[in-house]
Amino acid sequence: MSDLPPVVALVGPTATGKTALGVALAQRLGGEVVSADSMQLYRGMDIGTAKPDAAERDGVPHHLLGVWHVREAASVAEYRRLARAEVDRLRAAGVVPLLVGGSGLYVRAVLDELDFPGTDPAVRARLEAELADSGPAELHARLAALDPAAAAAVLPSNGRRIVRALEVVELTGGPFRATLPEPRPHYPAVVVGLDREPAELDERVAARVDRMWAAGFVAEVEALAADGLREGPTASRALGYAQILAQLDGALTPAEARERTISATRRFVRRQRSWFRRDAATGWLDAARPDLVDAALGVITARTLDR
Repeated sequence: MSDLPPVVALVGPTATGKTALGVALAQRLGGEVVSADSMQLYRGMDIGTAKPDAAERDGVPHHLLGVWHVREAASVAEYRRLARAEVDRLRAAGVVPLLVGGSGLYVRAVLDELDFPGTDPAVRARLEAELADSGPAELHARLAALDPAAAAAVLPSNGRRIVRALEVVELTGGPFRATLPEPRPHYPAVVVGLDREPAELDERVAARVDRMWAAGFVAEVEALAADGLREGPTASRALGYAQILAQLDGALTPAEARERTISATRRFVRRQRSWFRRDAATGWLDAARPDLVDAALGVITARTLDR
């Protein structure tokens, strides 16, 4: 296996410029991109997820874009199966896989050995019914009593994650966070992290949201709503999509939907930064530097030679 190319993972917060750098690196390394963006996995969720179009891909093959229907629940285990199949195929052909995206758990699921506990439909249905009846706060309080560490890591408003944590605690009899042990590598990998100054990133987020609205984001959500978006437990909560659904339902004005999308994305960026910074093995680069592609290649070369 040592003769096969390593996996290059390109990670970091939203709006840092990972897509463009991933394409440039693929062109220089003769590689192909495997998406690690949990929302780009959904078909039709193009504008709001900044899914790269043909021009942005610039001839570089991209994999795992638009594979799930918006009514399907996201599954990290299923993503891992799909992504590793692509990575294994590319490596066997001598092609460098570039795992590009800002979904930290998805990246880790591919690169590391993680055990994902199963699900029980009856337990899940019961907890989801409780969520619908009582709201997330009551379930979060229960989680805090059963597993304080998990409760501290899950937002009190994130009903889906609270339900999953309670389900794991009930099925395994152990803490939810115990299912994420210290990583054991599955592939030889080089991880490059992109970041920018917080003020600059805040401006880029606002500009990105403006471009989304100008590109027809509201019409995209309207079309997806007609195809079952509201029934999707994951897709319906995606940044921007949840806010526009609220606008379409009359709960938010267009201006409020846009502003809440910006503020929610900025909060998400800070959580992404916190997640990725925990990995001391990541080689971080300032995405604003003019020699970014060469700098990233330097990190990849140096860390590959060290192995």
